[in-house]
Amino acid sequence: MTDPLSDVLRSVRLTGGVFLDARFTAPWCIGANMDHGDCTPFLAMPAQLIAFHVIIEGSFLIWLRDQPPIEVSAGQLVVFPRNDGHYMASAKGLQPIRAGHLILPSQEGGIARIDHGGGGARAHVICGFLASEDGYNPLIDALPSMLTIDIREATSRDWIETSVKFAASELVQGRMASSSMMSRLSESLLIETVRHYSATLAPEETGWLKGLKDPQISRALVLIHNDIAAPWSTDALAKEVALSRTAFVQRFTAAVGAPPIQYLTKWRLQTAQLNLRETRKSIAQVANLVGYESEEAFSRAFKREFGVPPAKWREQVPAKQLAV
Repeated sequence: MTDPLSDVLRSVRLTGGVFLDARFTAPWCIGANMDHGDCTPFLAMPAQLIAFHVIIEGSFLIWLRDQPPIEVSAGQLVVFPRNDGHYMASAKGLQPIRAGHLILPSQEGGIARIDHGGGGARAHVICGFLASEDGYNPLIDALPSMLTIDIREATSRDWIETSVKFAASELVQGRMASSSMMSRLSESLLIETVRHYSATLAPEETGWLKGLKDPQISRALVLIHNDIAAPWSTDALAKEVALSRTAFVQRFTAAVGAPPIQYLTKWRLQTAQLNLRETRKSIAQVANLVGYESEEAFSRAFKREFGVPPAKWREQVPAKQLAV
C-alpha cells in the first residue's frame, strides 16, 4: 500500500546528507545553525534547509532561543524543519560557543568533525540535513520549529537503526556513506518524525498534514505534486479520487486550508519562481514547465502573486545565481 506522506515528500524533491560528526565531553555548550555551504557537495543552491541531529551516544540539553531546554539522549532524533538556530549543552548555565568556530575540516574524504569539551561525560551526535529546491514547501510550513522522536519507536525502526549504525561506522573510518543511502536515510528520518507529529494533532486542527490523513485528499496532493504541469481541474481531481466535485472541494479546503486549484496555482508559481532564479530557461519555457498554455497567461498569474511580471522579477536576481 502506498504511503501518501512518502509519496508527497518524494514529489517535492528532497535531497539529504550528513555533514558533521560531533563529539563532546562535559562540560560543553554550543550555538548551532546549519549553513548553506554545509550541503554544497549535495545541492548547489537549496531554497530551504531542514537540519537534524541523530544522537548516537550520551545525553544533553537542546533548545531554541526563548524556549525552555529539553533533554535528549542516544536513540533520539531532533529535527529543525526551518533550520532555526539552537543551543546544545551538557548542563544549564554554561556560556555557548559558536559551533562554526569548532569545526575541523574533513580529511581523506571524510566529513567535518567537532571534538570539544572538558573531558567528562561523552555525547556523540551525527548532524545531517534535508534540502529542498522548492521555494514553497507546504510540508515545512505545517511543522513546528523543533521536533523530536525516539527512533527506536519509529515504524521503520529496524531499517533506520541499521542505516544510522552503518553511517556512523563509515564516519568513524573517515569515509562517508553513499549519497543515495544517506538521502534515503534522511528522508526516512523526516517521514517518521512528521508521522509521529501528525499523530498528535487534535481532531479540530486543519492544515496540510491533516490533508494527508484523508486518503482521498492525500491522493489528490500526490497527483498535484507529481505533475504540476498537468491540466488539472477540480472536476478531474475529484474524479481521480472518486468524490463528487462538491464533496472534494469541501474536504480539500477544510483539510489543506485552500481550494484545490488555488493550492495548485500557488505551487506552480513558486516552482516557476525557482526556475526563473536558478536556470536560464526562457519565460515561455518556464510557463510551459509549470502548466501554462501561454506566456501571457503565466505572466498575468505571476504578477498577481508576486507583484511584478516574471521578466522584471528575474532582472532583480543576481546573474551569478543563474544556472545554464
